[in-house]
Amino acid sequence: MAQVTEQQILDALKAVQDPDTGKDVVSAGMVSGLVIKDGNVAFALEVDPQRGPKLEPMRKQAEKTVHAMDGILSVSVVLTAETTPGQTPQPQQMQGGHAGGQSTGHGSGKDMIPGIPGIKHIIAVASGKGGVGKSTVSVNLALALALDGHKVGMMDADIYGPSQPRMMGLSGQPKTNDGETLEPMENYGVKVMSMGFLIPDDTPMIWRGPMVMSAIQQLLRDVNWGELDVLVVDMPPGTGDAQLTMAQQVPLAGAVIVSTPQDISLLDARKGLNMFRKVEVPVLGIIENMSYFACPSCGHRSEIFSHGGARKEADRLGVDFLGEIPLDIEIRETSDGGHPIVVSKPDSENAKVFRQIAERVWAKLEASEAKAMPKILVQ
Repeated sequence: MAQVTEQQILDALKAVQDPDTGKDVVSAGMVSGLVIKDGNVAFALEVDPQRGPKLEPMRKQAEKTVHAMDGILSVSVVLTAETTPGQTPQPQQMQGGHAGGQSTGHGSGKDMIPGIPGIKHIIAVASGKGGVGKSTVSVNLALALALDGHKVGMMDADIYGPSQPRMMGLSGQPKTNDGETLEPMENYGVKVMSMGFLIPDDTPMIWRGPMVMSAIQQLLRDVNWGELDVLVVDMPPGTGDAQLTMAQQVPLAGAVIVSTPQDISLLDARKGLNMFRKVEVPVLGIIENMSYFACPSCGHRSEIFSHGGARKEADRLGVDFLGEIPLDIEIRETSDGGHPIVVSKPDSENAKVFRQIAERVWAKLEASEAKAMPKILVQ
């Protein structure tokens, strides 16, 4: 079957009209960021910030129109709001889809998406910089929570570099039962959603910030997560627009910060931690990854990236230190191979470290929930 072309898609989209202006989305210049790879299509519809929420039917029509074309396997359409020149983009102006104006959570005064039905807690696993093993920590933390008997989901919010499909040993594309929401993929008892399921892993996502933020929100809203005790969100590295919008517009129960022990990593981790504090998201604690290396042959311990820096930083900033994870080839190989250490070798010392961290995180979530419950006094 011949590869569908960009022009064919644009021609099809001329049947989709802006309900307010009557112009089709192509003539109106609303289609951007079009990516086509092996029958998988993704693009954005750029709209006026004030009209974003009411144009969700138009987004769905565009998605269905392209999906009906011969040779199309999957379609991902995000609704993103562009600001006018000189206007400062605000998180609530970048909402796509059916994000409402309901305010829930951290007292930031920002419009937030409604709490996702069925999900008890949403936690973000974040880092101030890339290369600290955040995704490896995220996947093993989620699996450790599942092994402790909790219903767990994982959302891969790293649109530019999704890694959870590989780490969770998943491939293929999510299905939809109602044409409205996607069914998450599942392995090892954890539900997973990632842009990596929708776009081939060798296709670059050349999207601007608002498009990425809208995609993240739709991965949350337009997925049938079902009943979950906790949704672990593997955040993109850094403290940019996507991270800030996630922190402000999603009712996060807390954030876990991942760092390596050296000073430069801790400096960036501090920035990430302070970002969550400024928007009043509780910081559950700091994890020190690649804390030390123990030679598998002789047992000699080497502190390649220094050691103990994250614990000292946690003490200095007044947050909990959740644990230290060694630099071990076994952790890397099992994660890269789609069989993370927590499920492939659950009785190993490395797996026990992740399970201990998961227990601490869950205890903090329960303590926070108990604190938030109203006290009923009977006199």
